[in-house]
Amino acid sequence: MEGTTMELEDAARAFKALGDENRLRIARLIADKGEICACRLLEDFDMAQPTLSHHMKLLRDCGLVTARKEGRWMHYSLNHDVIESLAAVLGELG
Repeated sequence: MEGTTMELEDAARAFKALGDENRLRIARLIADKGEICACRLLEDFDMAQPTLSHHMKLLRDCGLVTARKEGRWMHYSLNHDVIESLAAVLGELG
């Protein structure tokens, strides 16, 4: 039972991260592009670099987004395993 509780805690953290409109918009854009550079995110959203970094940290910390560094820029993509797990949690509600 403890393993299930931990999974629910992780899911709640991810849903909480997606509860912010900016983070949800960022996740949707990443989903559309497959992978996107932080420089492109800064172009598409009217926010300062430190604000974007804060949002990306929260999305990464809950496992929704993965990152790889190329040169001086981070490139982000969705973690599809986490997305599928969240979909399964929602599916259990139906």
